[in-house]
Parts: sequence; C-alpha cells; structure tokens
Amino acid sequence: MARPRTAFGILVLGLVTALLDASGNWDRDDDSVTTIDVSAVLGRTASLPCDIEPSTRDDRVYMVLWFRETSVKSIYSFDVRGRAYNKALNWSDNNAIGPRAYFTTLTKPAVLALDAVQLNDEGIYRCRVDFKNSPTRNFQVNLTVIVPPHQLLIYNSSGAQVKAVIGPYEVGMQFSLICEVRGGKPIPVVSWYMNEKEVAGRIDETSNTIVVNRLIVPQLKREHLNTTYKCRASNTNLMSPLEKTVLLDVHLKPMSVKILTKPPIMEAEKDYSIACETKGSHPKAKITWLKANTPFMSARVMEDGDDSTLVLSTLMFSPLPEDHGEILKCRGENPALSGAFLEDSFHMNVVFPPKVQLELGSTLKAENIKEGDDVYFECKVRANPEHHKITWRHNGGVLMQNYSARIITSTQSLVLQRIERENAGNYTCLVSNDRGETTSPTVALRVQFAPICKRKEVTIIGASLEESVRVRCEVEADPAEVDFVWEFNNSGENFDVALAKFDGNNGTLSDLVYTPKSERDYGALTCWGRNPIGKQAAPCVYQIIPAIKPSPLSNCTTKSSLNQTTEMLEIECMPGYDGGLRQEFRLEAYEVTTGKLRLNITSVTSEMAVFRIPVGELLPATLFYLAVYAINAKGRSEVSVLEDIILGDSDKHTESSVSMVPLILLLVGCLMALGITIVSVMLMMYRRRGTTSPVHIEPYMKQPIITPPDSRNNSMLDVTHGEHTYFVEYTLKQVADYTLNNQPDIIQSPQDQEKIKREPQLFLPVRPDTLFAPYDIHKQGLQTNRCSLNPFSAKSWEPISFKTDRNLMKEIIIANSIPGPESCV
Repeated sequence: MARPRTAFGILVLGLVTALLDASGNWDRDDDSVTTIDVSAVLGRTASLPCDIEPSTRDDRVYMVLWFRETSVKSIYSFDVRGRAYNKALNWSDNNAIGPRAYFTTLTKPAVLALDAVQLNDEGIYRCRVDFKNSPTRNFQVNLTVIVPPHQLLIYNSSGAQVKAVIGPYEVGMQFSLICEVRGGKPIPVVSWYMNEKEVAGRIDETSNTIVVNRLIVPQLKREHLNTTYKCRASNTNLMSPLEKTVLLDVHLKPMSVKILTKPPIMEAEKDYSIACETKGSHPKAKITWLKANTPFMSARVMEDGDDSTLVLSTLMFSPLPEDHGEILKCRGENPALSGAFLEDSFHMNVVFPPKVQLELGSTLKAENIKEGDDVYFECKVRANPEHHKITWRHNGGVLMQNYSARIITSTQSLVLQRIERENAGNYTCLVSNDRGETTSPTVALRVQFAPICKRKEVTIIGASLEESVRVRCEVEADPAEVDFVWEFNNSGENFDVALAKFDGNNGTLSDLVYTPKSERDYGALTCWGRNPIGKQAAPCVYQIIPAIKPSPLSNCTTKSSLNQTTEMLEIECMPGYDGGLRQEFRLEAYEVTTGKLRLNITSVTSEMAVFRIPVGELLPATLFYLAVYAINAKGRSEVSVLEDIILGDSDKHTESSVSMVPLILLLVGCLMALGITIVSVMLMMYRRRGTTSPVHIEPYMKQPIITPPDSRNNSMLDVTHGEHTYFVEYTLKQVADYTLNNQPDIIQSPQDQEKIKREPQLFLPVRPDTLFAPYDIHKQGLQTNRCSLNPFSAKSWEPISFKTDRNLMKEIIIANSIPGPESCV
C-alpha cells in the first residue's frame, strides 16, 4: 500500500527533471535504461524515483518491481493487478531492505522511500514498470550515502579549546582561532564567518578524517569587541552544515573622563554635588575620586550608566578649609587593565573665614619665662581670601603697638620686650577677612617673678598694749613657694622678729601674731618673701599704732528727700575721730511705746554719716527715737539719740504749723543777734593783738568737736508718703551710756586706707594728732588760747620718721595717754 510522502515529492520532482532528455520527454520506447543519481544522508531517508505514468490514457500500471544491482530477485514489489489502484499490494524483502522501504505514488514521479539509510545501502537500484497495454519500462538509480562531519572544535592560539567566549585580549594584540572538523564523506568544506560575513582562513591540515582551518587577525582594534566568529563545516546540501560560534572579548581603556561641573568658588562646609562621566571602557570603568592623589574618603558617591561603556559618578561632599588649593581628580580606570585610566581634575577654590592658631615663639620655653625676658607670639593664619587685619588681645583688652610700652607688632607676630608680671595672662589674636573674623584659641603666658606685696599701700593696724593681733602678709609670686622673713623697725632700729611669733607659712601667705608690750613696740613690721626667682624688692609694711574706739556722731540734722517715687527721711550727722581705724556709721530706729527695733541701716556713704529712711517702713507707728553711732575694729562709739520722732497726719497739724510762724521769726532774730555778737568779739580780739598775726590753725588739726546736740523740741519736718503728708518732730541729745549691745573688741586689718608714698625711712601714714589724740586737742587749744599740746600747729604737717623723730613720737604717745590736760606744762 502506497504511503504518501509530501516532503519527498518535492525531491522527486527534482530528480525527475534529470530523467528528461534533450527534448524534455521520458524515453519510453527505447530499450536503454536511464540512470539517475540520488544522494542520501546517512541515517536519513533516501527517495528513489520511478516514473509509473502510462503513455496513454486508457492504459494503466499493473506492477512495479525494484531490484538491487544485477540481482534478478526483486527486493520490493507494488502489485495492482486485478485491484483498485489504492489497494495495491506492497511487498519488501526482509533480507534486503525490510520494513524500511515503502512505495508512494502520490508524487510524480513515484518514489521508493528508504528510511534510515545505511552505508551498505549505497549502490545501483533498478525499477521495472509493467503496464496493461504499454511495454515494460526500466529505470536505474545510483544511490550515494553522504556521511556528515561529526565533530567541530575551536581552539585559541595557545591550543586551549574555546567554548563560547574567547579572550579577553587587549587592543593591538594578534588574535588567532583554529577550527578543527572531524569526519565526513565526502571531505567537508570548512569556512570562517565574522559577524555572519565569510572571511578567508587558512587550511592547515587535511586528511580523510580531519580538516583544520586557521583564522588570524594581526592586530585587534576597539571595533573587535563583541565580534562573533563562526566556523562552518559542510559536505552536502541535504542537511544544515555543522558550525560553532564564539564571542571575542577585548579589554578597552576608557576613551574619555570628564568632570561635568567645576565650581570656580566653593564655600566651606556647604554641600556640593560634582558629576564625572567616563566612556569607552570595557569592562565597565571604575571611577575613583582623588584629592592630592589619595582617595577622597569624606564623601558619598553615586554611580549610574546607560550601558557598559558609559559610567556617571556623582560626588557629594562639603569642602573644608583644608581643601583649599587641593586638586580634586576624577579617575576612570579599567579594573582589568593595569594603568589603563584617564583623569580630569580642577583646583578647589574654597573660601572660608580665617583659621587661626596662636603659638608661643618656637625658641621659647613656656615654663622658663620670667620678668625681664623678651617674649613673642606667632599668629598662624589660613584664610581665603587673604586676611586683611590682625587684632591682638591680652585678657580681653586690645593691644596696640607701643614702643614706649615695649609692645611691637609685625605682620603675624607680637613681641613683648622686657616683660613684667602684668604681661602675664591670656593672649589671643583675632583675624579678619572678607568671609568673617575668627579668634584664636587662648594661649596663657606665665611670667615668673619674685614676690611682691599683694597690697601695695601701707596697712594700718591698731592695737592696744598687751593685745595680740594677727598680721597676715600676703604676696604675689610665681612660683608660689615663698619663704618669709619678718622684721620690726622702730627708732631707726631693725631686727628680725623671733621665730616663735610666727603662726605659719603657706605658699604666698605668712601669719604673724604680734603683741605690743610697751610703747617701743609700736612701729613698722616688714615682711620679705623669697622664691626661686629672687628676693622681694620692697617689703610689705604694716604700721602698728595705738587704737581706740571712734568718737560719737554729732550735729545731726533731718530733712526729707524724694527717691524716685518714695518719700525719704534723710538723717545727716557729723562724724567724729575714727580712733585710728576705718569706721562705719549705723542707725537704728525704735518704737517709743514698745521699744521694738524697726530699722537697722548703714550710712549710704563711707565718708559721711548719711542715712535715708523710707517713711513707709516706719508706718503705721508714729512715735520713734533714732540711735546713731560709729563703729570700728576696736568697738562702738557712744550713741547719739534723736528723740521724739513723730509722724503725724498733716490735717491734724494745720493749726500747730500756723502757730510756729512767730516762733520761726523769733528764732531768726536770735540767730542774727548772735551773729552780730560773734563778729564784734572777733574785732575786739583783733584790736588787742595789734600787729600780732592771728592764731594759725591747720585744716588737718580740725577734729570733729563733740558738742551737746542742739535741743530741737517741737521742731518739725514736712514729709509726704503716698496720699498723706506727715510732720516729723524730733529732739537730739547725747547719750553717754546707751543700752545697746557692745561690739567685741576685735582688731582687723583695715582694707581701704589712703595710699602712702614709700620713703627710704619708715613713717606714720597719717597725722599724729589724729592717730594718737583720744580727746579734742584743737578744742582745748581754742579754750585756753594760751598753749597747745599740738607740736605741729606752727608748720605744715609732714610724715614723721621713726628714725629722726623717735623722741617726738614718744612725747606724743605719752601726752595722749593722759585722760585730759589740766595745764600746759
């Protein structure tokens, strides 16, 4: 039974063409046999053509027989005798071709198909066709079995087999490929194709079983990257050729590297994004950012790219002042090639306020600087734009160039010549440019010096006989390890104080417990200090003088004043003798009815006894007495009392205020009469003296005269507080024994005494009459009008030297120790 083979029909048509003679017709009447050449691929199907078409319409085929070579026994038959055409009998010799053969009549010509062609199938086949009417027809087919090549291998120049990719190679290198084809009958044709275009190779070796073709590229170029090379082997058109393709890998250097943004000016600590692009590298380029040929670490990098040869890198960073002038580089490098990189760069112009560092001169040792040395500082500045001003400061104050003060400035240096201890402290330099100004860190200058007194003035210390006082000597020194020596000076004699009197030394402090036993023990104590730098140039002087309690206050007056919105009652008194020590003034206000202390205040000034009392602090009580007194280190003076202080409403005192007018007029008349009397007495005294000059009283001899206070009963002072007006009535009297708490008799060193110029000889710093007179010498002189205990009234007072006026001082001390003079002997 015929099996249709559509694919074979096309092949048979081609074979039939070969059967045509020159006229284009089959030779049916000629006894000669036509031979047709047919090729078949090993293992595939062979189609052997045989024309079974009758020459006339009324004729039909009866049988088709196939024979092998010269054999008379058929190997295949197609029998349609007595049967329908589509029910023909098919027979195949199992010893020859067996079930592999079948005859198909659907194609023209008809063909005998032979599956799974083997090598022994190759040979001559004959086809005999018997017709019903027409004579028998014979055809001859020459079957050739083609064996395709079974293996194709590609090797590189080193002999290593290449699978899919060959390389990588570098540009400029020679490149070669070897294609080896094994097997095939007939011998296959081996060809090379580059990017599907055939190129000439060189056949190196040919044998019955192996063909070798070598392809050589003398110099690789950038264009060879990703080129495909195909080796093809073919010995028939009946099947696809045997072939293999490899891809060429070529490493390429970057073609370009470019920084896309190059800021001309960059502000310090401001964020910037700088992009860099590189092209042409294979494999993909690696971009590195460099500063001064070292990787830029303090930045963030982002990379992008649209293909393997384009890379975009963005550097995000904030430039620092230290980056100014540095070269910022973008380097595009092929990581697979050594030294295969390109760079682009620019100088960073970073603007910033000055960066300042102050340093002591490099040749100086900070721990060895002492008074008299020369010192210099260096202000190291880094600024962009350049600085235009440097200001030097010492302990916050501005230092200006002053040659007389030995201060010299130049460019970025400060020179201090022959420094003193006052030059010690903190130094800075302030530098300005167009971006701002910056102050350097502080540099502390230590100036070592010999000890000096912390208090430059002579200290007055009052002490009574047999009274022990603590004298503290405090010096300034660097280093602070000070050894002290105490001396006592009196009547030109200097001698060291016994060590037993020392209370101890502690760094820059030395305490001495001193007890005057007699008048000879009043004088000057001196304290000397020594440290590793040297001995103290001038000693600390402490004047030990006799001291008493201060004199009472006198001549107190009362008035009202306005302090912003508050009505004030102001009390002003005349101070008395201070007892040789610093004094202060106190006021205490008591309610008359209850004796309750309502107010305790201190004078508003240290020189005068002035007290300001807010009226509101005394209300609602209306009757008070005020106690005023002075106090110093020796104790408290007698108390002066302002009595009958009455705060009354103005409405209740209208009548009394009117009645006071005649009294005031009377008082004014009395005062005028008293003034006339005083003038008359003075004129009479002047006439009695004749040409004799009046008694000369030095201003410094005018001691406060303690007189009984004026009686001011029914005296009034108008004071306003809020919406009310009050009348203050008072009476002043002296109280010799006032029952207030007594102050302890404690000696302290005065703090703010008048500065006294040091002389080569020690002296008393104040007038001897004010230091040693416990009573009013001036007053007695006026009363007697015949003599004076004051030996200094005839000439201007000068400081008394212990060395020259020892006897005089002794007389003054003894005279003033007497409670009161009874004669002028």
